[in-house]
Amino acid sequence: MLELRLVQGSLLKKVLESVKDLVNDANFDCSTTGFSLQAMDSSHVALVSLLLRSEGFEHYRCDRNLSMGMNLGNMSKMLKCAGNDDIITIKADDGGDTVTFMFESPKQDKIADFEMKLMDIDSEHLGIPDAEYHSIVRMPSNEFSRICKDLSTIGDTVVISVTKEGVKFSTAGDIGTANIVLRQNTTVDKPEDAIVIEMNEPVSLSFALRYMNSFTKATPLSDTVTISLSSELPVVVEYKVAEMGYIRYYLAPKIEEEEEDKA
Repeated sequence: MLELRLVQGSLLKKVLESVKDLVNDANFDCSTTGFSLQAMDSSHVALVSLLLRSEGFEHYRCDRNLSMGMNLGNMSKMLKCAGNDDIITIKADDGGDTVTFMFESPKQDKIADFEMKLMDIDSEHLGIPDAEYHSIVRMPSNEFSRICKDLSTIGDTVVISVTKEGVKFSTAGDIGTANIVLRQNTTVDKPEDAIVIEMNEPVSLSFALRYMNSFTKATPLSDTVTISLSSELPVVVEYKVAEMGYIRYYLAPKIEEEEEDKA
């Protein structure tokens, strides 16, 4: 038996909005420690990893590990029926083929329940090794979203470079080029407005803006975003989910065409 009750139901709605365009079908894994998802996009270029820890739920019951295959588009349609202030409860029986979403209004005067069929989804769980990153950038999430959106009007690839001067986002396209440089700034009134750059080694990597813009759909979840970069590893773009977990996106860097030509 599985029963999860989340008072901040809007969190689950925002989580779904941030992954449904990237991943169509995925397994939600429930264990005693939390509710998680790990899935690749259809083109196997990006990976998303979500964790909502059990202690963040008002009530969390998971008798045994359970994996629920869901179509995220359909799940999102159901969650759209919940009000932003509603309390959301997820229920499923062990070995059952459906999941129930229950939405309660804050005053408890309206309760709706939606049942959805589960799917059998084959998915290999990828071990994501903990790595030491050459450079880590923490910045306001809306600023990162704005930069990705602005650059995608010029080009389709962003080069992220971290040096002791700061972090530079640049692109080039048919109409011209664009460079946006952010310098470290910790003298701010609100901690979420700070730009913190930890650089052990300078890095410069290219990424597809299409994916970066998809990742920024998680902006409503968190005021800050953490971008971890290393020359031979995928970038990690991480948004915290309240105090209870995180959503992390992994994207392999683009190999420059000139290097391919040399090879």
